[in-house]
Amino acid sequence: MCGRFTMTHEQLELLAEDLGVPVESLPNIRPRYNIAPTDEHFIVRMEHEDHEVVTAKWGLLNWWSKDAKRAALQINAKAETLEQKAPFKEAFQKHRCVVPADGFFEWVGPKENRRPIWFHSPDNSLLFFAGLYDYWHPNPDEWQRTFTIVTTTANSLVAPVHDRMPVILSPDDIDTWMGPGIPLEQARALLVPAPNSVLVARSVSSRVNSVKNDTPDILTEEPMLGLPVA
Repeated sequence: MCGRFTMTHEQLELLAEDLGVPVESLPNIRPRYNIAPTDEHFIVRMEHEDHEVVTAKWGLLNWWSKDAKRAALQINAKAETLEQKAPFKEAFQKHRCVVPADGFFEWVGPKENRRPIWFHSPDNSLLFFAGLYDYWHPNPDEWQRTFTIVTTTANSLVAPVHDRMPVILSPDDIDTWMGPGIPLEQARALLVPAPNSVLVARSVSSRVNSVKNDTPDILTEEPMLGLPVA
């Protein structure tokens, strides 16, 4: 599962270079330290063989959705069942995207004292989550873009904390994942756990637990015995 994530990059020129888009095409982006379900974020999709960055809300809603009640239930899509689950089947075939991030959270400990672990790249570089997107009508004359993050079984770094993790694509695999003309078996083959070396783990402030907190200090390291920390 991936229920919160981060996108803290502030250098728009470097971000645009990493995403393969002109800097002037980036939407109004600010650093985010605690992105939560139904929040607006941005995704990268393929448009006429070029990368395009567009905004979208986290929590997939399909064109046939009558309301937004299922948005928070469809923030993740299991890689193993994409083609069996109605909300994700068509999006997997036609609307694959990349969700830029630089980390994600999972929690450990008892319910009354849940402690967040931030998984991120060793050098704080960009991560590319495999995603799906779709549109729905919140109003008869309005389309709203939404997305979900594809998850897979956890690698051995994440597994002590949670049994699922986002599918993290290598930069070389992004176009294969998003390409509309790519055979589905090639896209399907990318839905595997990332190597352990892609991530490190850090125990961070319990202020992450509240979606109201979205400031740099929540990533302050708070080591915990027995947990893999950076």
